[in-house]
Amino acid sequence: MPIPTPEPGLVISYSYLWRDEHDAGLEEGSKDRPCVIVLAVERAPDGAFLVTVLPITHSEPREPHSAVEIPLAVKRHLGLDDSRSWIVVSEGNEFLWPGYDLRKRPRTDRYDYGFLPPRLFDRVRDAFGEWRRKRRTETTPR
Repeated sequence: MPIPTPEPGLVISYSYLWRDEHDAGLEEGSKDRPCVIVLAVERAPDGAFLVTVLPITHSEPREPHSAVEIPLAVKRHLGLDDSRSWIVVSEGNEFLWPGYDLRKRPRTDRYDYGFLPPRLFDRVRDAFGEWRRKRRTETTPR
C-alpha cells in the first residue's frame, strides 16, 4: 500500500516522541502508536508537507481539557482496541511528511487506520487550538 497523502483527521501509525523523552535527549519514540494528523501545510517552494500529529494514548489525562476521549464506536471503526483512549491535545510532533517515523501498522501493509469522523476531528482541532492559545502547546520537531 502506498504512503497516504497527509490530511487532517487521518490516523496514522507513527513512532511518537513524547516531549519529556525529547527533553531527556531521546531522538526516537519508545513505541509506535496511532496518531492523528491535526495540521498538514504544503510548503510552496518544494511542495513538501509540514505535518503536526497528536498522540493517542490509553493513559487518562491529568488535566481534563488536555485530551479528547475517543468513543468506542470510533475506535472500532478505526480497528483499535476496546480500551479507553484519548487524543492528547497538549503536545504534538511536527515533521516533514512522510519522515522517518511513519510506520506500517502491525500485521498489515498500511500506514493509516482511516479518518476520524468530522465532528470528532472538529472537537480535537478546536481543543488543540484552545490549548495552544491558553497554555502554549508543546510541539516537538522531528
